[in-house]
Amino acid sequence: MPETYFKTIAELSAVLEAGELTSVQLTQAVIDRTAAVDEKVKAFLSYDAGDALAQAKASDERRAAGKALSKLDGIPVGIKDVLAVKDQPLGCASKMLENYVSPYDATCVAKLREAGAIIWGRLNMDEFAMGSSTENSAHQTTANPWDLETIPGGSSGGSAAALAAGEAIATLGTDTGGSIRQPAALCGVVGMKPTYGMVSRYGLVAFASSLDQVGPFARTVEDAAILLEAMLGKDDLDSTSIAPQGDTDYAAALKEKKGPWKLGVPREFFGEGIDPEVKANIEQAIDWYKSQGCEIVDISLPHSDLAVPVYYIVATAEASSNLARFDGVRYSHRSEEAKDALTLFTKSRGEGFGDEVKRRIILGTYVLSSGYYDAYYKRAQKVRRLILGDFEKAFEQVDAILTPTSPTPAFKRGERADDPLAMYLSDVYTISVNLAGLPAISVPSGFTESGLPVGLQVIGKAFGEADMFAVAHAFEQGHDYHKQTPNL
Repeated sequence: MPETYFKTIAELSAVLEAGELTSVQLTQAVIDRTAAVDEKVKAFLSYDAGDALAQAKASDERRAAGKALSKLDGIPVGIKDVLAVKDQPLGCASKMLENYVSPYDATCVAKLREAGAIIWGRLNMDEFAMGSSTENSAHQTTANPWDLETIPGGSSGGSAAALAAGEAIATLGTDTGGSIRQPAALCGVVGMKPTYGMVSRYGLVAFASSLDQVGPFARTVEDAAILLEAMLGKDDLDSTSIAPQGDTDYAAALKEKKGPWKLGVPREFFGEGIDPEVKANIEQAIDWYKSQGCEIVDISLPHSDLAVPVYYIVATAEASSNLARFDGVRYSHRSEEAKDALTLFTKSRGEGFGDEVKRRIILGTYVLSSGYYDAYYKRAQKVRRLILGDFEKAFEQVDAILTPTSPTPAFKRGERADDPLAMYLSDVYTISVNLAGLPAISVPSGFTESGLPVGLQVIGKAFGEADMFAVAHAFEQGHDYHKQTPNL
């Protein structure tokens, strides 16, 4: 029997409903676990135990009053430090916002509150969500709970590591180019990116507005479905949000949709650069689907090799624009060495931003500059449309697409710190999904010989979350990888 803090939302909801456990007891168990292991893992930037217990007490009072409660009521959910939580720090793991406290809740956080979830702590990340290893945080480096010498992935590394270590029952992250799915794969948990617009971005500190999306980390596909159901919906505060389309009773769909499915495997994702153990693992997963009666279809995504360069033009251009607001005048870091308006701007930004953020701002400003816009940004947007076209053509033949989530398992801390291009290739299998605005999920698919987790990515059609969840759930239920926990 797993420890309380390693149980799923579905399991804990049933136990809470039966009166065998209170939310205060559950929340205290999570707090105690965090106090015991976070000195090693360093997933949390901060947490307010008193506030979490007050929320838990309120949940227990609602339950005692006989009110109809959601499955999330009384469940502690950790929050990435890029999502606004009222009266809590909102720092984006950056010196630029070191002392900023949010005056409001992000819409996704407000929706979780409405569902009764316990909003729990601030989770470490790459500064302003720029990175693939959580080594770009201005405050601390998070460790992978499976091997404390390795990285947890990024940029949502704190969210993945906290869940894997039992420091939360579920967590929220954000995914701009793979920042939920890649750390989920490296930490052996489920991580899901919804169709663009399904979850409001209001209260999410913007990195790349046409790519950013909020999504859940969970122990199981069912838990991820429960979290997404609670957060989705049109939001008047976010003009890019979309009303739910199709079947959104995802948890019920898991029981109804059993396959067999036609599953595409893109040949471009199994060539140069993939770790042999990862390749063998994903091929075994594909063979498992075949053994269950699924038809495996060889497909091509011919423009996938252009996804990384396109992403690093589009994302950096949008970051350059979005981060211009941090100027030292309003709510961000203000340099004490500034002598005039110009040095206020340059010194505040120079001191407040880390190296990777500066690198991306400079690159983004360059591709948007006069004389280069057509050559870079406009051309990148045209190729982005070709990448979406590749997926649309593939989905004429198949129900979902299977790929590795990451080309390698977790690597050692510092291994790629001096090689930004090698770091950027960590997201080579996830980036095209963001460029196309599609949903995708990473599920645990096994371990390397050294005991590091590997993840299988299932990519769905736009607004096809129900089918995508069902395909991933089938694999999960046929294996026990999601039940494994690190020994801390």
